[in-house]
Amino acid sequence: MLVERVWADNALRNFHYLIACPQTGEALAVDPLEWKLCLEAARRRGWEITQILNTHEHHDHIGGNAGLVGATGAKVLAHAGAASRIGGVDRGLKKGDVIKVGRTVELECLDTPGHTMAHICLLAHTEQPALFCGDTLFNAGAGNCYSGNPEALYETFANQLARLPDNTLVYPGHEYLARNLEFTLDREPGNRDAQQLLETARSHQPAQATVTTLGEEKRINSFFRLQNPQIIARLRERFPEIGEQPDARTVFLKLRELRNKW
Repeated sequence: MLVERVWADNALRNFHYLIACPQTGEALAVDPLEWKLCLEAARRRGWEITQILNTHEHHDHIGGNAGLVGATGAKVLAHAGAASRIGGVDRGLKKGDVIKVGRTVELECLDTPGHTMAHICLLAHTEQPALFCGDTLFNAGAGNCYSGNPEALYETFANQLARLPDNTLVYPGHEYLARNLEFTLDREPGNRDAQQLLETARSHQPAQATVTTLGEEKRINSFFRLQNPQIIARLRERFPEIGEQPDARTVFLKLRELRNKW
């Protein structure tokens, strides 16, 4: 499996991805808002975009569909529950479905509600696994739930993402690393891993942003560190009603509530 990360260089800080078969050059484009950049990247690599995957229905993820379909004839794939809102979907997806790209690439569909209630993440079961996670999981952060449900997002994190192998590469839909690390350090000032990575993030351009692993996320991402004593203690300063030993769900929901206004 070959992966090309395409930096959109727009105000929304989008990342797009091309996932290609090394034998055939066929490629899948993930959330190609800036579709011309994706097409140019594919042509540089000698790839042919034959499929488009929308992780969810928000415009900043589907807005390039028509242009890329018009240029390539690619088929559009998306969560079956979002297909009617997206329009022009050729294949509705559900949990456990497999997307094949060329002869060698297979991607498992994970049903990951929270940011929206019809959100797909793609998991590549390669030698080093890779997760294309849209707006569910960000580097050092978690998606907002303005059109979704934070309790559903907690279940996605706890019952799906946290159980993936620690060496899984994390490929999110936006570049928010420095800002998210600042939130981590606001909640957990003693997190040395987050502080070290923040220094790197501030010195790099977004196009060169670090690709984290899930194991790293568990060290730098507050939304995976729900039993950390410092995080809990600082939450109790804002939310004394949670008590001295809040459960993981409560910690997650309060972190998400704080992040909404932070």
